[in-house]
Formats: sequence, structure tokens, C-alpha cells
Amino acid sequence: MSLFARSWSDLLAAVDNLDDADFAEPSGCARWLIRDLVCHLVIDAQDVLITLATPAAGEPTRDAASYWNLLDAEPAGDDPLDALTVRLAGAYGDPGLQKFHLDDVGAAAVRAAQVADPDALIATRGEILTVRDYLGAYVLEATLHHLDLRTAAPPWPEGLARSRAMLETIAGKPFPASWSDTDALLIGTGRRRLPGFRPIYLG
Repeated sequence: MSLFARSWSDLLAAVDNLDDADFAEPSGCARWLIRDLVCHLVIDAQDVLITLATPAAGEPTRDAASYWNLLDAEPAGDDPLDALTVRLAGAYGDPGLQKFHLDDVGAAAVRAAQVADPDALIATRGEILTVRDYLGAYVLEATLHHLDLRTAAPPWPEGLARSRAMLETIAGKPFPASWSDTDALLIGTGRRRLPGFRPIYLG
């Protein structure tokens, strides 16, 4: 629970420290500008709030690692939600409005996570997870997108290490020990290309 709160709080601070001009720069997500990525983060924060308020009954069907769907190739950007994200980002106009909106819903998501029962069952995407596993999956999400901002302030070391471990679990094998945690996340997800290495595309 604390990992989620720290990772997302650091991410919100990183966005708040961006200059307005940064919003028109490319992000680490293919075909997305920083403003598109920030809009995606608003949607992410809304999803966290919705999911934490959606109790489920039964047995968990996914955990933090298996929450992610593995894609055959890098997303082409033609998914309807991706296209909507880009249009919504452009509609803000003022980067300050995006910062305000993300801080508003993002901080609410952090607060909701801090008071949630980690063992409670919740439903999302047609699956059942514990709150602990769901928020654990979103530590990876926050860490990757923090790197996508390409800011001078990197994600905190424990979040990087935990995200690397999760990505290795998803991959089914460890990455080379010579790779830093940042390298492992960037190369492992195809954000940085390495000849001969097949990245993992998460959806």
C-alpha cells in the first residue's frame, strides 16, 4: 500500500514540476506527447478510484503480475481509447489545467488507497483481485510512466526495484544483472531498443 502511495505521489510531483513547454514534447510512450501521457494518467487515477469502489465476491482470478495482458506487438495507437486520450489532451489547451486535474484525482486515488483494506476483493476488467495486488500492479504503471516523462527527477529506487522484479516475473526470467533497474524497465518494455531482445508489451 505504501509503495503505491509513494510511487504515485512522486509521479504527481514530477508532473507538477514540468514546464508548460514540456507538454508538447514526445513522451516515452510511442506516438504520445507528454500532454497525452498526462491525460492518460488522469484516466488511470479515475480507474483506481472506480476499482477501489467496486467490491467483488469469490476468489481472485489475477494477481499483481497476471493483472497485465501481454500484447503480441507494440500498440499501434489506433485503439479507440488511445485516440480519445489524444483528443482529450488537446482539449485542455492550458497545461496548468491538466496539472490541476491530475493532482485533484491523483491525490484522491492515493488517499483512497491508503484507507483501503489490502485484503478486500475488487473487480476490474472482468477480473477479481485483492486491493493489495491491484495497487501493486499500479506501482509498475506509475514507475514506467514516471520514466516516460523524461524528467530530471527519476522514480524512487525502491519503486524501480519492485517494478523490475514484477516485470521479470511477467517475463518469466531475470534480466541481465548488468542492467540497472531503469535499463531493465526501459529495455524490457521496448521503450529502449536492444538488438536481438524481444520486449514485453503490456496492456
